[in-house]
Parts: sequence; structure tokens; C-alpha cells
Amino acid sequence: MASDDDAREHAYRDGADYLADRAAGLFASVQDGTPSAVEWLRRWDAPPTPEGARMALARAHGFPSWAAMESPATPVVDPDDPFVRAFHAIENRRPDVLGELITASPALVSVRGTNGNHLLGIATAQGDPRAVGLLLAAGADPGRGNVHGWAPLHQAAYMGRPDLAGMLLAAGAPPGASARGDGGTPLVMALFWGHPVPSALVDEVGLAPGTLRAAAGLGLTGLIRELEGTPAAVAGRGFYRPHGGFPAWRPTDDPAEARDEAVAWAARSDQPDAIETLVALGADPSRDVYRGTPLAWAAALGRMAALRRLLDLGVDPSGPTTFGGPDHGEGVTPLHLAASDGQTGAIAALLEAGADPSARDGRHGGTPADWARHAHQADAGRLLDGR
Repeated sequence: MASDDDAREHAYRDGADYLADRAAGLFASVQDGTPSAVEWLRRWDAPPTPEGARMALARAHGFPSWAAMESPATPVVDPDDPFVRAFHAIENRRPDVLGELITASPALVSVRGTNGNHLLGIATAQGDPRAVGLLLAAGADPGRGNVHGWAPLHQAAYMGRPDLAGMLLAAGAPPGASARGDGGTPLVMALFWGHPVPSALVDEVGLAPGTLRAAAGLGLTGLIRELEGTPAAVAGRGFYRPHGGFPAWRPTDDPAEARDEAVAWAARSDQPDAIETLVALGADPSRDVYRGTPLAWAAALGRMAALRRLLDLGVDPSGPTTFGGPDHGEGVTPLHLAASDGQTGAIAALLEAGADPSARDGRHGGTPADWARHAHQADAGRLLDGR
């Protein structure tokens, strides 16, 4: 097996679309200024362009060019590669097979897969604590990130898995490392989706970074007031998207932008007092700073305390917004998002506040009831059809 110092990456999935998505994701991290991604392109003498990302991906897998990697004449994945076999053991929930492979090839725990992914990160993404424990016991580095700087602890936080986060922290995973831009710590990854933050993570890292968005997501109203008007209020915002499926954006140092954005982070974690504090400091509770107004996030995740507070503050229950990736939410309303995620409590509250059930989104032309049917949310569909 290749050593940890070997730059070669082992492909464990194939298919032109899959590989193109990996290259696009690599370029997205380069756009965001992620140091590990920028360095990876330099290592393979590739320019910081979409074509350069494809070139680097091909060269890292032992191909002279992207065209050669795409050629059906040369298989990308070697089914006999121990790394590939270990990947399938993780994917199929076979820790016994994984253990046998590691015993035969101990260096497996440090081998790189596509885009620098290693077995511990893959096992964390699969959500299997048995495989995670086995790999940690075999000496896998819990702090090692991929080309995006994304380490297993980022993944556990992103998935809302405090059990896996606890295992990784106990094994020495650094809680303050950033991925996909400055400020992209595991804590922030959890807050991005409004997941409950493992207490162990907060205890270990304190509040790193001490930014307005993190303080809002944790409901720390005193810290929000302390940060107001300081450089720290706009710091650590290089991270804004957890993966390349979200569109590129460039945060600014405008204090108003940081305040308005923080309202959305408070909303997705159901922190109504933080919302109130930010609005008192001048924040606009209706603004869509990046991929979602505060009410859109509250509706999509069913954060009822935040949703009601925003409505009490006079936010338009039918206010249009973007949301998620560019092919998902354009000109949608909070009611569309609540319907898609089956948030019947949010649907009822929005309708009571006067939300328009006949509104059509800007990309697909669908009503909230259409979105409910498309997402197979029968209860939400019935509630909306009644209107």
C-alpha cells in the first residue's frame, strides 16, 4: 500500500458524473480560498480553474490527463485494491471484513482516496460507530482532513451525530480546525443545519470562532451584544457553504450583512431571544443574505419558537427567498419549504399568519401543495389542499 507521504489517490467510485462532481467540488474549495485545496492544485502543477481541478484529480489518480481518466479503455477503480475493498466493507457494514483488511495491510488507515478522503472520514460519513471505533483503534488520525480540510469531526457535526463526535474528540480530534474557508469549524458545521451541538464539542472548543453567527446559533445573547461593533462580529465568515452544491458567494465585512446573516443562524437553531437581540441591534429579520431568509430556515426545519417570533416581528409569511442549491430554491416561500419537509406545525402557523398557499416558486412554478406531493409529504399535502 502507498504510504501516508505518497500523494497518489485511490479511486473507490467511478463514473464520469461522479468524478466530474469531485473535480467541481475541489474547484469550489479553491474558490473559497481553502488552503489545502489551493495547495493540492499546486502540488499537481494545475491552475486554479475548473479545468485545473480536473487535471489535478486525474494526475492524483495516476492519469496523464482528464481525457485519459474518462476513457472507458482504462478502468479508474481497481476492485482488487485493498483500499477499495475496505471502502466496500464500510459501505456494506462489515466491520469484520474491514478488520481483516487492516490486519493484512495496516497502512490502509492512512491511504488517500479520491479528493484526499481516507477510511476514517468515509466511515464517519457512513455513520457507522463500529467502523469508526475499529479505525481509531488501528491508529487512524482523527484530525486528518481531505482536500477541503474536512476532517471526520466536521462530518460528525454536519450529520448531527454527537455519538460519533464524542468518539472522535476522545481520540484527539482537534475541535477548532477550519474546513471550506476560515471559520468552518465542526461547531459551525453543526450550526449550519441547526443540529444540536454536542456539549463535549462546546466544552472542548469554547466558542471558536467567536463570531456573530456562532453566538446567534447558540443563543448567547450576551455575547451577541459584546460582539456588536467589533472586528470579531464580521470575522470567521470565509466559510459559508458546506459543499460545492451551494453557489459561490463572497461575504463582506459589512456589519449590517453579518447581523442580518446571524438572524438566519439563530432561526435555524430555534433561538428566538437571539433573533430579538439582533433585531434590537438593527438587524433586518427579512433579509436573504445567503440562501435563505430567517423565516425560510425556521419553516424548513420546523423551528417553531423562531418562526413565531419572526412572525411577531412582522416578517412577511409569504416573503420570497432563495434556498439550498441553485436548482432547488429560487423564488420560494417559507410555505414551500415547510411543505417539502413535512413541517405541518410550521404550515399551520404560516397559514394562520396569512401565507399564500397558491404562491408559485420561481424555478419550477409549483405551489406549496405541489412541493408537498413531490416530496411525498402526504400530511402536508392534505393540510394545504384543504386551503
